[in-house]
Amino acid sequence: MPINSKQRKALKAEAHHLKPVIRIGQHGVTEGVVAETHITLDTHELIKVQIQQGEREDRHAAIEELCQQTSAELVHSIGKIFVLYRKRVDKPST
Repeated sequence: MPINSKQRKALKAEAHHLKPVIRIGQHGVTEGVVAETHITLDTHELIKVQIQQGEREDRHAAIEELCQQTSAELVHSIGKIFVLYRKRVDKPST
């Protein structure tokens, strides 16, 4: 289910203090990156991703591919940093 603008604004504010936990290197979106993103989204719901590819179109294509493969929503992007969100199905017990 897509997030609305009010939710997007709240998630963007919540993500402001986060550091990038996923880094996409020169090889782009690999199986390892997708697997690690799945694990991280299951744990945190809201994450920052840093991408090292040079051209804007290449970065956006890579992040769209990552969003499709992980069923995540793109919350915000600025430069080489992207914020992704995927609602957690089951909250882990603490």
